[in-house]
Amino acid sequence: MSGPEVLIPMTFFLTGGAVLISRSEIGKAIAHRIRSGPGGGGEDLDALRGEVADLRHELDGVRHELAEAQERIDFTERLLAQGRASEQLPGG
Repeated sequence: MSGPEVLIPMTFFLTGGAVLISRSEIGKAIAHRIRSGPGGGGEDLDALRGEVADLRHELDGVRHELAEAQERIDFTERLLAQGRASEQLPGG
């Protein structure tokens, strides 16, 4: 089979696959995205912006806590290093 007679079964299977996909949840999601346009809907976009702002605020808090923990680790390391230096016996 080669040439134009291959196009008929290929068209049949591709059309059947497209119909099955269009009736699935994925097809419905694609159709909703096409209907809502390039912006994805105004209320969805505002909700996402609010969520992103909340996440950024939360991330700033985590960064601040991490910086404090790193400062405490540095302080502890300095204390331990001073303790080791004073415990060593002088070389003779």
